[in-house]
Amino acid sequence: MAIKHLTQNELATRWNLSPRTIERWRSNGEGPRFVRLGNRVMFRLEDIEAFEEQHLLESNSGAPLAETEKA
Repeated sequence: MAIKHLTQNELATRWNLSPRTIERWRSNGEGPRFVRLGNRVMFRLEDIEAFEEQHLLESNSGAPLAETEKA
């Protein structure tokens, strides 16, 4: 099974963000894990989906869904 990779621009499109925002997050360690292959930066789809799952919210209270499910 092949692992799908997205470029920084593809990830920015997926999340409707600026590619510079994705780049800043990557530099600050705020975004999803990434792979550097030479000069290319790629994001594995499984890491993107895990990052999205970790930031899934149930309400505007800011509590992640995983925390509210434990209660």
